Amino acid sequence: MQRLLIMLLAVLSLHANAQNQKAEYFKLTRAGFNEKNAYATTAFVEQFFRLPGNKGFDESIYKIEEILKKAGYVKQDQNEFEAPLTYRIEKRAMKRDAWEPVDANITIVGENTSLQAFKTNRNMIPIYCPSTADGGVTAEVVYVNKATKEDLQDKDLKGKIVFGDISTQRLIGLAAKAGAIGAIGFSLPDYTQPTKHTTSIQFSGMQPNAGIWALFLSYASKERLKEACAKGKVELKVNITTKTYAAEELTIVANVRGNLKPNERFVYSAHVQEPGANDNASGVGTLGEMARLTAQLVKSGKLKPQRTLTFLWGDEITSTRRYIVEDSTRAKGILWGMSLDMVGEDTEKTGGTFLLEKMPDPSAIWTRGNDKHSEWGAGDVKEKDLFPHYFNDFVFDICKEQGKHAIWVVNFNPFEGGSDHTPFLQNKIPGLLMWHFTDVFYHTDNDRIDKVSATTMKNVGISALTAAYTLISADENTATATVAQIKEDALVRLKTEFDLSKAAIAGGKSAKDEKHIIEIWSKWYTDALATIGKMAVDPKTTRVGSAIKVATLAVEKQTQDYINAL
Repeated sequence: MQRLLIMLLAVLSLHANAQNQKAEYFKLTRAGFNEKNAYATTAFVEQFFRLPGNKGFDESIYKIEEILKKAGYVKQDQNEFEAPLTYRIEKRAMKRDAWEPVDANITIVGENTSLQAFKTNRNMIPIYCPSTADGGVTAEVVYVNKATKEDLQDKDLKGKIVFGDISTQRLIGLAAKAGAIGAIGFSLPDYTQPTKHTTSIQFSGMQPNAGIWALFLSYASKERLKEACAKGKVELKVNITTKTYAAEELTIVANVRGNLKPNERFVYSAHVQEPGANDNASGVGTLGEMARLTAQLVKSGKLKPQRTLTFLWGDEITSTRRYIVEDSTRAKGILWGMSLDMVGEDTEKTGGTFLLEKMPDPSAIWTRGNDKHSEWGAGDVKEKDLFPHYFNDFVFDICKEQGKHAIWVVNFNPFEGGSDHTPFLQNKIPGLLMWHFTDVFYHTDNDRIDKVSATTMKNVGISALTAAYTLISADENTATATVAQIKEDALVRLKTEFDLSKAAIAGGKSAKDEKHIIEIWSKWYTDALATIGKMAVDPKTTRVGSAIKVATLAVEKQTQDYINAL
């Protein structure tokens, strides 16, 4: 009895030590993350329409450089580990000139107010759209409705402006072929609620050298122009000014050197391009403050990272993928990746909710119960694509803890892809996405600074930093506690899936298929438990491995009980 008591006390002590490590990082990040800094950076970045090589993109990169230098990062000379805190700006030639919107205006001839103007609708100019002639152009507009064969019959489009109640991209080709001088249209997904948010326009592009100019309309502008066309002949005056110029693509990378295993690292990525405030000036601003706080903690001796922490800002997916694949030796040391994309939302205004997008687990194949995909949509995930790892539950549990502390709503979604977490996964590196969806202002010119919450950025920054600090300095106590955590998460998930499968079988579904779902979830979690064996920076004993074996047996036993019961 005494021996059992001693063992129990030892286990509780290990768990307490692990909790103390995470609790200490929570204490540091909660006290140190300055949401005003993150918000100010976001406000600076969001004023620009950012594309690789253009002025707004570069100004944003240099703003981050300013933050890093002030925090104590030194510009890398020879290598990234020549000092505890380093940064570098990578410059690369671009395949095409940089593009920048300057101004645009549409006026119905005879009316005193603009139909639409760049000043209030900064997404109205398609990316790569050329300028009109100096002073603009005036021409008759021809309404082609949905541009069906019947709609186009007997329509003379030569020298005119083609206007349709369909996407501008669909109009460009037929307009150019018919000799029109320009094309304007409207298209927004339903989740943006265009009849409510009537001035929204989503940014998008057009083919360079299409031969004509083009513009996007908001719902309000489209309806106003349709009404005018219904009354008779309408002429429009259109003035578009854009710039193209030779430029280099910039990426900025900062490193906090690990003291024991510097070649093993946690990598954050926040993309700079896109014109929105939440997407993704908020990611840029949040990551900038995370880098600043990390430097402060390292310099004060409060944070002693054993592995390296890397911060990256650049072109979405492109910069992250390049960082991984350009240096195979460096890539081998990337143990975790995290994308910060649309992380600053004022959810009362945007309608979105904070989400942690999981690495591919079985919920991406069998999406049921409380699992649900966002409006972004499901990817084509097969069983061979599943990525078992503790990272999913480890980070989500930290987010939940911060959510409870700050009264912050957190949720998750099955894997969908499409942001900077994707290159990590494609290269067999655990990668997660922190984001918000569904956002009614997603990709629209109503995604402005007034839709951003400094408090949300703080909650995201605290969660992201606490997860990374814990992992880059994890000891055996933390790893052992994580085994217990993942085991409990596995048992909860298996119970959920068992209940769903039991109901499905009662409803006529195949018992064989339902058992298979339980088995795949079980395998995913037992494989995830195995990955914890490499969590500790400098393991001294076989304690973690033993804990994994015990937890695995518990999961397998519960699985078999459920299979027998179905």
